[in-house]
Amino acid sequence: MPTITPDAVALIVISGAAKGTNALVPGKTGGTLRVGKAPTNDLVLPDSTVSRHHFSVERTADGIRVVDAGSTNGLRVGGAAIKEAIVTPGTLLEAGDVQLLVGVEARDAVLPPSPNDTFGLARGTSQGMRRIFTVLERIAKTPASILLVGETGTGKDILARSIHAKSTREGGPFEVVDCGAIAGTLIESELFGHERGAFTGAVSARTGAFERAAGGTLFLDELGELPLELQPKLLRVLEAREFRRVGGSKTIAANVRIVAATTRDLAREVEQGRFREDLFFRLAVVTLDIPPLRSRREEIPLLVEGLLEAAGATPDRRPDAATLSALMAYDWPGNVRELRNVIERTLHLSPIGFELANFPPRPNADNGSLFPASTFDASVSYRENRARVEEQFERSYIGWLLERHEGNVSAAAREARMDRNHLTDLATKYNLQRRRRGG
Repeated sequence: MPTITPDAVALIVISGAAKGTNALVPGKTGGTLRVGKAPTNDLVLPDSTVSRHHFSVERTADGIRVVDAGSTNGLRVGGAAIKEAIVTPGTLLEAGDVQLLVGVEARDAVLPPSPNDTFGLARGTSQGMRRIFTVLERIAKTPASILLVGETGTGKDILARSIHAKSTREGGPFEVVDCGAIAGTLIESELFGHERGAFTGAVSARTGAFERAAGGTLFLDELGELPLELQPKLLRVLEAREFRRVGGSKTIAANVRIVAATTRDLAREVEQGRFREDLFFRLAVVTLDIPPLRSRREEIPLLVEGLLEAAGATPDRRPDAATLSALMAYDWPGNVRELRNVIERTLHLSPIGFELANFPPRPNADNGSLFPASTFDASVSYRENRARVEEQFERSYIGWLLERHEGNVSAAAREARMDRNHLTDLATKYNLQRRRRGG
């Protein structure tokens, strides 16, 4: 595994025969990456429109500089022909007919951990989280799109808000679109807005998230749930930096920075045809894997303290050493979100001190039985008793599942490996629809 510089700048090929390959820019000032058709280049592009030695990427004191090497078909940055230019992550380069993206290849990189155990609202003392902070401290102020990948509840929302707060757009709006919580027929309107009469029910014009986030950050949560048929429209907006409302003819500038989050492996989704490769490249300029809480247990005391402070807990409402040990021993399938729920529930239910109730979660027990005797009714048949227990299980399980995911039906269905529509039907049957917490 190579040792890679803190910014881990890479050139990612997004079109042509070498699509999907990438090469890192050497870390020291003066380090150079050479690109062209000849096999002696650091990044080889086997394309007839690419010169043998087409251009180079140099690391300078001013930043990353690209320099045309006297190529036949020229070098373009953002569509404009250049001889040399300073670029940042997210910049699109064109060498002949081949497109390349300046990105950050932080995966599998050995990055020095940040000396800080916080990044904006996010906290983390583990090596993994502090390496993430290392990347974000350098990337937050650039226009680069960032993709946060991790299990539900790992803190992707908090990191997205922290990126916005540390960016040059901090004075602008922070807009959230949950791609998994909006019906597929409505998500286009949610993103781009619509004009009055654009479709049945559009009784008035509506601004979309791209307009509402103008000058700020648009956070696309649960990106992996974005319908395949809508993905080309989002790609066009990211490429052209403009869009139209549904049913409209006026072109509107898309002045937003994109941060996206997903629980899915989008690279695998691309391989299986469920996510567009070109959109993936556009959004994954910087990809960061957020580790689950069970792999960074040493952070739990710090996180608990932060959650208690946020809840306004008094100094006497703090866990003792034994309680902290119990919290650190648990696997936390719901990650930081589950930890927060446990802390808040304890503060509400424990009148004094900090005494955990029913922790870790476990099934009810009655003489070793999964169900207490009060579950059953001797006056009815076995079949009726079984139906009653199954209904109780169904209601309890669906309620627990939705609570874990704060009402996000897509994330809940994915974890339970059940059909999303079936889960929606069960939630409706038992009146368990839940609104997600704000933000």
